[in-house]
Amino acid sequence: MTQPLPILPENWEPTRATLHAYAQGVGAIPRAHGIAHPQWWHISLNVRPDGLTTDAVPLPDGGALLLRMDLRNDEVVLETSHGARRTFSMAGGLTGTEFADQLIAAASEYGLDGDYDRSKFESDEPREYDSADASAFHDVLVAVEQVFTEHRNQLPGRVGPIQVWPHGFDIAFEWFGTKVKSHEEGGKIEELPSQLNLGFYPAGEAYFYSNPWPFDGDFLTSRDLPGSADWHTDGWEGSTLPYSAVAGKPDGREEGAAYAKAVFDIAAPTLTAD
Repeated sequence: MTQPLPILPENWEPTRATLHAYAQGVGAIPRAHGIAHPQWWHISLNVRPDGLTTDAVPLPDGGALLLRMDLRNDEVVLETSHGARRTFSMAGGLTGTEFADQLIAAASEYGLDGDYDRSKFESDEPREYDSADASAFHDVLVAVEQVFTEHRNQLPGRVGPIQVWPHGFDIAFEWFGTKVKSHEEGGKIEELPSQLNLGFYPAGEAYFYSNPWPFDGDFLTSRDLPGSADWHTDGWEGSTLPYSAVAGKPDGREEGAAYAKAVFDIAAPTLTAD
């Protein structure tokens, strides 16, 4: 028997907002110094049993540096391949700016100097933090990552890694279809593959989501989704499954997996070239 999906704590939004703010500070290091990926995968965090980790960031001396958000011990850990280790408490009420600045200062001691996009992490609001809420959220992320992995491993074709994105503080991965669509951004036109992601957004009324792109609204919204899942077209196009509808239920993991499979089965043909 599988374990139920953990329930998110009530009134945990202050801690979530703090973790989100600090994650953007953590992500600033690989954003500035990591090995760049064209889809920005180098700035994301990876779910591990001991926390949320960056990819390895190369150091000028040939070594590497890694940052880890340890939600069980309420600290960000900086480690290098040479054995150096520093810790930074997340429970001290620092603003997003203050927290990021101490990480940047520490990274500079290992030769990582450069320009940082401070708009990604600057905030002057003191941060609240509850250790139990952070630990509970870690349990949720581990469980959600397992659901995603089981679904991801069954998919054909090309898939991306399961990642926590610092800017939105959601966890998601992408499946890439074979259709190609022109996309314009900043006056530049790119030919991009169609794609379908599966994600989990923990703020407010937390939910699973999936976004087919391009979104064939007439076709997709005419198809039924299982359980409490539904199509979403207000502000963004995709589908959602409220986390509260599956968390704590004996078959909640199975319902989450069934939602992911249903969206894929419905949307994949619209993203596949003839």
